[in-house]
Amino acid sequence: MYVEIIIIFAIIILILTINGQVSSNKFFEEGNILFKKLKEDDYDFLVRAKYGNTIDPDVLFAKRTKNGLMITVGILIFFISNFSYVNLIVAVGIGYFIFRSGYSNLKSYYKKHLHEIDVMLPYYLKTLEILVQHYTVPVALGKSIDDAPPVFRDGLEILINTINAGDSSIEPYMEFARQYPVRDSMRMMRLLYRLSLGTQERKQEQLVAFSRSISSLTQKARDVKYKNRLDKMEGKTMVMLGATGFGVMILLILAIVQMFQM
Repeated sequence: MYVEIIIIFAIIILILTINGQVSSNKFFEEGNILFKKLKEDDYDFLVRAKYGNTIDPDVLFAKRTKNGLMITVGILIFFISNFSYVNLIVAVGIGYFIFRSGYSNLKSYYKKHLHEIDVMLPYYLKTLEILVQHYTVPVALGKSIDDAPPVFRDGLEILINTINAGDSSIEPYMEFARQYPVRDSMRMMRLLYRLSLGTQERKQEQLVAFSRSISSLTQKARDVKYKNRLDKMEGKTMVMLGATGFGVMILLILAIVQMFQM
């Protein structure tokens, strides 16, 4: 009985979808507010870190929700003739796993490419340093957006909008540093905030301190880059040596076996 009801209901939904009267994508995108509590705090940042501005995080989150619910409903339909609370828990658990895997993949990508994002910051700050020499810090931040790496642009827009709204505290700068928790981001944002507060007489002195910090950060980025390259070359060398040693061992064993057979 239950199976027949589910089949009839599915046929009705399919007909309405084909006729355009029901849109599952529209439902999940516009009605996604029901699932906002499941959205991770850093999800938007992770989406921007991987895809830049080419994908809307809300649309991608709607697809995650849709996939998780469809898997859950599909499993429940499969177990409809033998329905139990255990099957319900299994279906919800698998659906949640599918839903969560989208976030886990983004998190894994971010951790894997964290050093690449880390390397971008010093070079962006170097561009910002040049602009600060001619403009105030808020104006320099605004002019730096076009040349900034895509991963930083959303954070910069939030930072600039908050400053323009009248927040003259250090909090907008710290929020940017928390959004991009890479090496020395907190310290560099504090220096930038102090530079924004400095008088014209002290600006040159603060610029020198800011420039020295950026140079030190850039050198660290270069060291990390060269170290990663060296580690990669060493890894390839070890693989080659291991393969060569294994091949020589196999040849020796074959030669010994051949000697005993003679």
